[in-house]
Amino acid sequence: MKSMTTRVLSAAAVVGLAGITGATASNAQDPDAPSYGEFKSSTYQDADGQYIVNGDIPLSGEKALKTFYEEIAAPTPENELIVNTVYGRDDVWSASQAKALTYCVSDRFGSNKAAVVSAMSSGGNQWESATSGIDFTYVSAQDSRCTTSNSNVTFSVEPVTGASYIARAFFPSTSKSQRNVLINTDQFFSAGGWSPSNIVAHELGHALGFRHEHTRPEAGTCFEDSSWRPLTPYDSASIMHYPQCNGSSADLSMTSTDRAGVQSVYPG
Repeated sequence: MKSMTTRVLSAAAVVGLAGITGATASNAQDPDAPSYGEFKSSTYQDADGQYIVNGDIPLSGEKALKTFYEEIAAPTPENELIVNTVYGRDDVWSASQAKALTYCVSDRFGSNKAAVVSAMSSGGNQWESATSGIDFTYVSAQDSRCTTSNSNVTFSVEPVTGASYIARAFFPSTSKSQRNVLINTDQFFSAGGWSPSNIVAHELGHALGFRHEHTRPEAGTCFEDSSWRPLTPYDSASIMHYPQCNGSSADLSMTSTDRAGVQSVYPG
């Protein structure tokens, strides 16, 4: 991608793996880079008002969107799986919180619910099997009122349709009122080589605090911003690396480097 543009793909346009791409940025010093107004107008806005950037990352309000734009307009990438940072501090759960990540799966999934429950279980297990410091717990008793306002779970898993993404999640610092995993049922079960389990595992990676691996300069494209800290050597096959951003994995599989990264943050 030669400029900082928004890619909104319909289900019909999803060939293979491109469906998760959204507002993804390259170096905004490119002479073809848009103004903030152009960037804002082309950025997908979810039903809850959040802006979706970098494919599946929600930003709450225009202030956050403007900050994001300014960061990528004057990037300072480092030469070093990466963790999100907020004001210079790692954006992660405490040891006790990481072992009690409870969630519900909305009854509004209807006939798709069982498949989503299964994907959440297997996707979460990919991280849990890497370290004893993480535990995702499904609380089915909360499914009938599975929204962000339910204080009995850490986060909710809810359906959407017509979105620009296959799924999107949140970071640990996200407020409870916006802490959910949204699954676009139009595309979730027909995402080419990406299995529902691997899609969920990618999104739960964000929920654990991990950023897209392709924002690192080694990727050579899809730069996002510099609010991150490297945990491992660059991994083009990472589960957090979009294949279309010079990634080397076609199916979003978890790698040994991903496991080493999560172990360094959540050692158990």
